[in-house]
Amino acid sequence: MPKTIDVLAFANVQLLDVTGPLQVFASANDLARQQGLPPPYVPRVIAPGPEPVMSSAGLALVSAQLPSPGQPCDTLIVAGGWGVYAAAEDAALVAWVRQRAAQSRRVASVCTGAFLLAASGWLDGRRVVTHWTRCEQLAQLYPSLQVEANPIFINDGPVWTSAGVTAGIDLALALVEADLGRAMALEVARQLVVFLKRPGGQSQFSVTLALQQDGSRFDELHAWIAENLKLDLNIPSLALQAGMSERSFVRHYRQETGQTPARAIEAIRVESARRLLCDTGMAVKRVAVQCGFGSEETLRRSFLKALGVTPQAYRERFSGREAVPGG
Repeated sequence: MPKTIDVLAFANVQLLDVTGPLQVFASANDLARQQGLPPPYVPRVIAPGPEPVMSSAGLALVSAQLPSPGQPCDTLIVAGGWGVYAAAEDAALVAWVRQRAAQSRRVASVCTGAFLLAASGWLDGRRVVTHWTRCEQLAQLYPSLQVEANPIFINDGPVWTSAGVTAGIDLALALVEADLGRAMALEVARQLVVFLKRPGGQSQFSVTLALQQDGSRFDELHAWIAENLKLDLNIPSLALQAGMSERSFVRHYRQETGQTPARAIEAIRVESARRLLCDTGMAVKRVAVQCGFGSEETLRRSFLKALGVTPQAYRERFSGREAVPGG
């Protein structure tokens, strides 16, 4: 039987929170039809009231009315957007979400949709994530939640929550993989020309992006570092690249970024290693060399310090790939 996927929208919903996941399931249906198979999903947008829902982007969405909360549902996805705060104060809608979630095999939120799901009590005691700019607010409003600011998405039992906007696509691809296998999820990602698959534990934003400041003199340096991780990135070479004296470079770098050059480089190297471990079958030893760690043991120590897991454990958890011997 095809799985019913209900995507809950409301006034001032974030458009991509709705259409991103919706297209993932629609593309899975298209690929199934091309293979002569029945469509695995029945995706639909639902919303309170009979009128079209106006998104915050100014595009109206034609939606189905809220089904009976007791009607069986495979997956309920709650979208986010600026309108979520008003939606979370709508007692009738919150009660509907609570009842509907109880009848669903799994429940998910995209971005700030976590606020509405939290208002229903469905996230109590669970590990959750939302857009990184709203994590602190979510934790303050709902102290029973275990809010984590870093991951792209989190799966805690039958409940999935994701970070901002495009992370909803990552979450939907993970749901497709759970239902239909990695091969189908990969085909959907290729169809949509998106990156498969950013692991849930990957950071919401890159280290180099986090290091950027408005008009920072070191933005170009960070881009250069990311392209030259194999080099000996010592203070003299960094200062030369930045066009500064060594002493001035160290002082100004710490003032602008809040950390030492060595710590920033290590973080960039770890991030690069994470990508290679997830996206390739490259041997861990070669990943260490490629990212400038020099040795597998140095990479291992940096991973344990930054992530609390070894490189191999990280690969097994988030990739499922087998390393190519000697690769």
